[in-house]
Amino acid sequence: MNVMRRLSTLCAAVSLAAAAAVGQEAGGTVAVADSVVADVPGVRAEGYDFTAAYDTLSFKERRRERKERRRARNFQFSILGGPSYSPDFGFLLGGSALMTFRTDKNDMELKRSVMPFSIALTMGGAAVGSRPQIFFAGDRFRIFGTFSYKYNKDNYYGVGYDTNHHAVRGEETTLFTASYLQLNPQFLFRIGESDFFIGPAIDFTMDKMLKPSAGVARDAAYVAAGGGADGYSNISSGLGIIANYDSRDLPANAYKGVYLEVRGTVYNKWVGSETNFYRAEIDYRQYVSVGKRKVLAWTAQSKNVFGDVPMTRMPLTGSPYDLRGYYMGQYRDKTSHVIIAEYRQMFNSDREDLWGRIVRRLGWNVWAGCGFMGDSPVHLDGVLPNAGIGLRIEIQPRMNIRLDFGRNFVDKQNLFYFNMTEAF
Repeated sequence: MNVMRRLSTLCAAVSLAAAAAVGQEAGGTVAVADSVVADVPGVRAEGYDFTAAYDTLSFKERRRERKERRRARNFQFSILGGPSYSPDFGFLLGGSALMTFRTDKNDMELKRSVMPFSIALTMGGAAVGSRPQIFFAGDRFRIFGTFSYKYNKDNYYGVGYDTNHHAVRGEETTLFTASYLQLNPQFLFRIGESDFFIGPAIDFTMDKMLKPSAGVARDAAYVAAGGGADGYSNISSGLGIIANYDSRDLPANAYKGVYLEVRGTVYNKWVGSETNFYRAEIDYRQYVSVGKRKVLAWTAQSKNVFGDVPMTRMPLTGSPYDLRGYYMGQYRDKTSHVIIAEYRQMFNSDREDLWGRIVRRLGWNVWAGCGFMGDSPVHLDGVLPNAGIGLRIEIQPRMNIRLDFGRNFVDKQNLFYFNMTEAF
């Protein structure tokens, strides 16, 4: 029954996205700009009926003209909503929106800024979030970040591989109500004419674990952190520094390039944190184009915390952005390492009819990876293999809806994901 529900949800999402994509490209009368038509071989701007001129263009010329019009359009907005599915919250009413634009509409070489938004309404509450990437001043200054809020049912599986692996997910064992707010803006400045960036980051996070189930209330790590029958709360406030190298052609969906980031964050009482601890992260990604709209991508990530670390701020292995197939927070400890390799391919078609337009909007991906976790960067006591396959639907040029189906080989479970933009 669960399989049939997931398949029906997948089909509905694909239908909605395909309809939106086709509507963007096929709907309405085409208005052709003088400057664009004047650039097309064999067509002069003076004295022409531009709509009639467009009708006489060859297939390749029409495609080039459409690409130029899309490229010249600054603000683009896509929205998709309806019944959906999340592995952590089950069936829900959700919506996703993707806004892209250039902060300087006259600078056609400037990367398009990306602002994805998501909202989910469940029987137990709601969740909203955004992960913007905004480029300013010829890409000499960037603002990235994570902004999210949720109040809904969640699950806590304990701390450490052995505890996590043997936790039985259920209303009496792992369930609680989560109230969570994170504000994490990052400000990056380009160094000279290079691809190196450096800048400060702020991380403010407020966690509350409310209405803990009996299993959560008696968990050893939960009790040691100060949790009780009434719940657990923590505020973490920190200042960090980020240094990265970024040669990707388009950060939200790279076809080529390298990304390497080193980040350190200090959480201290003098900046409003309830405890003193430290976080060190390394994120390496590389992308190689292996054909037209075909990409091989891989990543290696390490997250580590030290000091008096709140239970809710330990690295989580398993999310829509790394090991898809593990529940969010299903595995947590002071150290998490992840490696993933992924192949992505969008379909190509020279057909100009409706079928050709649909095909060019679709693609697929396949990935395999592994996670490692432990109580220190060198003391690892758990291995988390992972693999999966997915569908891609292009709703804006180089901007995709992502539907992934991932396998957790440790706990023998499959999870389905629906997100905007690529996982990494």
